[in-house]
Amino acid sequence: MKRYIWFVFVLCLSISACHKEEKPAQEGVPNPRASGKNITITQQDIQNGLDLLDEQDRKFAQTSFGKQNLLQILAREKLILQDARSSKLEENEEYQAALKQKRAELDTVYDHFAQEALVRTWYEQKEKEIEPSEKEIKVYYNKYPYEMTIKQIIVDNAQTADQTLKILKGSPGRWNEISRQQNKAPAALQTITFMPGEYLDNLEAVAANSSIGKVQGFFKTPQGFHIIMKTGENRLSLEQATPRIRQILINQRLDKLLDTLKTKYEVVIYDENK
Repeated sequence: MKRYIWFVFVLCLSISACHKEEKPAQEGVPNPRASGKNITITQQDIQNGLDLLDEQDRKFAQTSFGKQNLLQILAREKLILQDARSSKLEENEEYQAALKQKRAELDTVYDHFAQEALVRTWYEQKEKEIEPSEKEIKVYYNKYPYEMTIKQIIVDNAQTADQTLKILKGSPGRWNEISRQQNKAPAALQTITFMPGEYLDNLEAVAANSSIGKVQGFFKTPQGFHIIMKTGENRLSLEQATPRIRQILINQRLDKLLDTLKTKYEVVIYDENK
C-alpha cells in the first residue's frame, strides 16, 4: 500500500507541476476542481493517509508542497469511491468474495487476540490474588539465599547420554568439545544461572548438592536427557533476591492452581493423524 501511495504521490507531483495556475487547497480542504462539489475530505482522512506512509514520505507530505499533493491523492480516491458506489460495483462478485475472505481472516485474528487477552487478564487477576507477603519472601530467602550456575548437555536418547556421561566423567576438560558435538540444547540453556525454584526441580536438587566442576547425570526431563556440571554459586542480597523470589512463589501457586483446574475440566487432545 505504501508503494502504491508513493507511486501516486510521484504522479501527482508531475500533474501539479503542469497545473501551477490552479489555486492550492488549504490544509484539510481539497481543491474543489479536484475533489468534486459533493466530496468531503476530513482531517481524519488526511491523518489516515499520513499513517500509511513511511517516515521519509511522511515528512515530505507535511511540507507545503507535499500537503497539496496528499490532498490530491485523497480527493482522487474519494472520487473513485463515489463513482464506484454509484455504479453499484459493490455488488460485483469478485469484490464480494474478496470482502468475505478478508472478513474471515480478520475474524480469526480477532478470535486469537480475544483469547490471548483473556488469558493475560486471568494471569494478572490471579497474580494479584496470590501475591506473596514480605514475610513469605524472607522465609524463602533464608532457606535459599543463593543462585547457581550450571553447564548442561542435552541429548535425545539414553544410549547417547550414557556414552557422553562416561566420556565426561573420565575427561571433564573435554566438556566444550563434547558439547559442540552432542548438545541438542539451545544456546540459552547450555549455560544457565538460577535460584532454587527457577528451573527444573530435579536438576536444581542435584546442582545444589554438587561441588563445582563435578559432572553429574544423566537425568530425563521433557526436554531430553541432561548431563550437568556446576560451575558456580553466588550468595544474593535480600534486595537482589526479592523480585525473583516473588515470581518463584507466584509461579508455584499458579502451578498448584492449574493442577486443580485439571481435575475440574477435561482436556482432550485431538490428533488428526490418528
